[in-house]
Amino acid sequence: MSTTLTPAPRPGFARLTLLHGRSQFLETVRIPVAVIGNMVFPALALVFFVVPNAEVAQDPLGATTAVAQLALFSVMSTCLFTFGSGVAEDRALPFDPYVRTLPAGPGPRIAGRLLNGSAFALLGLAPVVVVGALLTAARPGLADLAAGVGVLVLTAVPFALLGMTIGYACSAKAAIAVVQVTLFPLAFAGGLFMPPFLFPGWLDSLSMALPSRAARDLVVQATTGEAGYAGALPVLLGWTALLALACVATYRRDEGRRFR
Repeated sequence: MSTTLTPAPRPGFARLTLLHGRSQFLETVRIPVAVIGNMVFPALALVFFVVPNAEVAQDPLGATTAVAQLALFSVMSTCLFTFGSGVAEDRALPFDPYVRTLPAGPGPRIAGRLLNGSAFALLGLAPVVVVGALLTAARPGLADLAAGVGVLVLTAVPFALLGMTIGYACSAKAAIAVVQVTLFPLAFAGGLFMPPFLFPGWLDSLSMALPSRAARDLVVQATTGEAGYAGALPVLLGWTALLALACVATYRRDEGRRFR
C-alpha cells in the first residue's frame, strides 16, 4: 500500500506580503525608543516653531498648513530612518541571507516593508495631529482630515522606496549619515519648514521638481483646499516609479555582490 503526499499550496503574494509586514513590524516595536523618537520629533517642531508664532498658530488656514507640512515631515522621517538604517542593519544580520534564500522572491519582502512603513507613518501622525488640535487654530473638516491622512499614506510610498534604496546601497553606519544628509535638505527645499511662497524664484523652481514639494502641495490641497502647482501629481508619480526601479536595482546588486 502506498500513499501520495500532496504538497501544501504555496502562499500567494498578498499572504506573503502580510507575513513579511507583520515580522518587520514586530522587529521594529521591539526597540521602542526608535519608534518614540520618530513620533515625537515632528510634534516638538510644531510646539517650538509654530505654536509660539501667534500669527500662524491662531490663523486657521496658516495653522492647518503648518500641521500638514510637519505631518508630511513626520512621514518622511519615519520612512527614511525606518528603511534607510533599518534595511542596512538587517543586511548585517546572519538571518538576512537565509530569508533571501526563500522562494518568495524580493516582491513580497519589499511590499511588506512598504506596508510596515505605512503603519508607522500613521502612528507618527498622531502626536502632530493632537498638538495641532490642542495648541493651534487648525480645524480641518472631518472629510478634509480623512483626505489628508489618505494622501499622506500614499505619499509615504516614494520616501519608503528611497529609504530602502539607501539601505540596500549602504552599510549600516553609512546609511544613517546618508539619511540625515538626504532628509533635511529635501524637507527644507520641499517647503516643509517654511511655505514655498517665501522662497526665492530659483529655489521655488527647483523645489517643484522634488518629491517633497509635490507631496507637500498635495497634502496641503487635501487638508485646506488650497490648490498646489499643476505638476505635483505627475512629479510624485514619476519619482515613485524611478525610486521603485532604483530599489529593485540596489536589491539585486546587493544580492549579486553578497551571494555570487
